Amino acid sequence: MMAKALLIIDYTNDFVADKGALTCGASGQAIADSIVGLAHTFLKEGQWIILPTDLHVKGDPYHPETKLFPPHNLKDSWGRGLYGSLDEWYRLNKSSDHVYFMDKNRYSAFANTNLENYLRSRGIDELWLTGVCTDICVLHTAVDAYNKNFRLVVPRNAVASFSQSGHEWALNHFRTCLGASVVDA
Repeated sequence: MMAKALLIIDYTNDFVADKGALTCGASGQAIADSIVGLAHTFLKEGQWIILPTDLHVKGDPYHPETKLFPPHNLKDSWGRGLYGSLDEWYRLNKSSDHVYFMDKNRYSAFANTNLENYLRSRGIDELWLTGVCTDICVLHTAVDAYNKNFRLVVPRNAVASFSQSGHEWALNHFRTCLGASVVDA
């Protein structure tokens, strides 16, 4: 059986909830059922579910995002909590050795993390990328994954962004420049 992993990128209150510090709002909320459905399926199939999640320090003068965005996904904050039904799914399944919540501090889930080692040690060669934002963290993770020779699948109904044009641009880029399969899931 081919080993694959579902990456649920930055699906937190700050990025998705109406009162989130940097929310994509309704477009992000609309993908909740697709993400949780994929998580159920992957776990049932004995595959991996990885939750790369931003972790920031308020006012960090050394982090480039401090100048670009309001404080978000701060340690131990409501905003960093997983959004909606994903939070419930995670609480029920976090003890599984096939579920891995990981901190990240850059757009790409590969930058400054152990993600590549985690994937390679489990023989994972196909990544399904979900979450937010399609044209920021999902995109940068996809580029790094492509450059590391992972096969990519992006379920179009399980990614969202701040703007529809940025979202559409990223989906096209996944297909045409990264060789990803963009599918309905």
